[in-house]
Amino acid sequence: MNHFLDINATSANALREIIDHAHTMKQARAGQPKGMLDADQPLANHMVALIFEKPSTRTRVSFDVGVRQMGGQTMVLSGADMQLGHGETIADTARVLSRYVDLIMIRTFEEQTLLEMAEYATVPVINGLTNRTHPCQIMADVMTFEEHNGPIKGKKVVWCGDGNNVFASFAHAAEKFEFDLVFTGPEPLDPEPALNGLYRTVRNPDEAVQAADLVVADTWVSMHDPQSARERRHNQLRGYQVNDALMDKAKDDALFMHCLPAHRDEEATSSVMDGPHSVIFDEAENRLHAQKAIMRYCLGR
Repeated sequence: MNHFLDINATSANALREIIDHAHTMKQARAGQPKGMLDADQPLANHMVALIFEKPSTRTRVSFDVGVRQMGGQTMVLSGADMQLGHGETIADTARVLSRYVDLIMIRTFEEQTLLEMAEYATVPVINGLTNRTHPCQIMADVMTFEEHNGPIKGKKVVWCGDGNNVFASFAHAAEKFEFDLVFTGPEPLDPEPALNGLYRTVRNPDEAVQAADLVVADTWVSMHDPQSARERRHNQLRGYQVNDALMDKAKDDALFMHCLPAHRDEEATSSVMDGPHSVIFDEAENRLHAQKAIMRYCLGR
């Protein structure tokens, strides 16, 4: 049994196998109806619990569709349904769920909730997002880059904006997949100190994106941030918007990514998001294929 809790908690060999398997499964489905079952059925007669303390579009749909394509069934549970750690301890919830389902995906706030779920569950647990990391997204991003521009090893990836949970997983991936990661953003929004040594900081975004193979942006504000925080974030990050002028400083074949949802013309202009460098919708689709490969890995398939 393998959990998938974070990129830095998974071996480089396993991560590479997941990415390669995701490519293979995507190619096998090319041109087929989207609702068609995969040729093999690794989740046949399997039940997967999808737990959402945080709301989601891409994570919910991509996991639900992925399970169904592999022959399984899903049980979607919201934070209101479960009240994790309130009416019942997370440990007891993990023990009970393990008696009913074969796999648990959880999208939650605190990393400790994920870790406690994995500690006490007797079935594999997948990190669908925490306030600290977002590993499934970055596996899809690596897959997307390699689909367009070949192996990511040795490439230059530039993150523009806030050193948030998505960046943290990029930093973990930089170590495992051996690419050069550059953070450009204001000092108050620097990544957590635990990530030091996994990336370089260049404050000037024009300098940072020189010769970049990939430029990445994310939303400046969370859906849970109060209005005062939104205004402060906009003031801090306005100079780090990804626009055509900034992308022109990257390599001619550089890609642009954003994990979505986006606030268009804030963190990135619509001309970039819809432009020739953008692969944001390939990136969104590849959540499906990468997560299917992650589920197969967790079940030893």
